[in-house]
Amino acid sequence: MTFDLDKLAQRINSCRSFILCSHIRPDCDALGSELGMAGVLQQLGKQVRIINGHPTPPILTFLDPSQKIEVIHEHVRPETIQADCFIVLDTSAWAQLGPMGEVLRGFPGVKLCIDHHVGEDELGTEFFKDTSAEATGHLVAKIAKHMGVTMTKQMATALYAAIATDTGWFRFSSTTPDTYRIIAELVEAGAVPSQIYTDLYERDTLGRIRLRGRILARTASELDGKLVYTHVLKEDFPETGALPPDTEDAINLTLAIGGTKVGIIFVEQIAGGFKLSFRSRCAVDCNSLAREFGGGGHKAAAGAFLMGTLNEVQARVLPRVREAMQAIE
Repeated sequence: MTFDLDKLAQRINSCRSFILCSHIRPDCDALGSELGMAGVLQQLGKQVRIINGHPTPPILTFLDPSQKIEVIHEHVRPETIQADCFIVLDTSAWAQLGPMGEVLRGFPGVKLCIDHHVGEDELGTEFFKDTSAEATGHLVAKIAKHMGVTMTKQMATALYAAIATDTGWFRFSSTTPDTYRIIAELVEAGAVPSQIYTDLYERDTLGRIRLRGRILARTASELDGKLVYTHVLKEDFPETGALPPDTEDAINLTLAIGGTKVGIIFVEQIAGGFKLSFRSRCAVDCNSLAREFGGGGHKAAAGAFLMGTLNEVQARVLPRVREAMQAIE
């Protein structure tokens, strides 16, 4: 799918007011893309509101110091949302929109989606996607440059965090020479890598550290260490003092084990069911696996959600992963 900047600019220029939203359990790419896009639109003289289905995780509030991001049903009633254009960023799936999905369904104006994920649902939007991009934040940086707006320090910080986290701080195979070129421009615009890293990874709470200990203690491996998986139960949060957002990036702990080709983490949700995260360092396609369970993402990283107990969910997922791994040997 072509990421047509000229057509996207036309759509943006034709509207005066915008609603931006991203996926539930927002991460740095979701939040950074929203904040970066809001900066673009504001410099173009547009009215902008960012409204998400879930609140910003406490550890990521540094990206939004002026607290621009609102939460549906907490700060905003659905019936009061009005704008010319609704832009979905960093997801193409109904399930990922949560309560903002109903707002999108009933929205009467222009509907756009800017994303880098492979799969997509019929959202009723016009899609502007580049699945070769390592992060939606990179696409927003391209939009800013194409539309001739000034990259502010706050925009640069948000977009740097988006790209850096979605590339595992530039160690994932999705990192390209173009990644470093756009990163250099963001640093020139005021992003401070050392400070962003500190804000993200050097403000751990004791609860977060204790939770990581449980995740590591539960790690299991199969297929001669090529398949590694672990889990989090909802009672772990009150027992350790951790918060649900503290599980973000925990999947990467499985990849630190030598010989790991596929990593999985099963995270029980407070309301029930399990969020699944898949990571691949081989020919196994995480997006294809996740889509079998109603999710999606990228070849090397994807996610899904399943109802059931831990045993029930693992009994559905692990055999399918084993089959996928054995099929490439």
